[in-house]
Amino acid sequence: MTSEMTARDGRGIILMIGLVGVFLLSLGACVGDPSKPAPTVTQERVRSHADQTFEKLKQEELDRAGELAVTP
Repeated sequence: MTSEMTARDGRGIILMIGLVGVFLLSLGACVGDPSKPAPTVTQERVRSHADQTFEKLKQEELDRAGELAVTP
């Protein structure tokens, strides 16, 4: 009977140590560095990116048109 009680006590202690470990790890994760806020996007920045992309598209279209004119 004593060996049965010792085995139960041992499992209980291991379970408690595991739970305390998980709790401490989760607590450490919450206390860690806060996430950085997302950068704000202004209309000027959006327009700038759109203009750059449009210029790239125009250049690609001109390049393709040049390739088609050269190829019979």
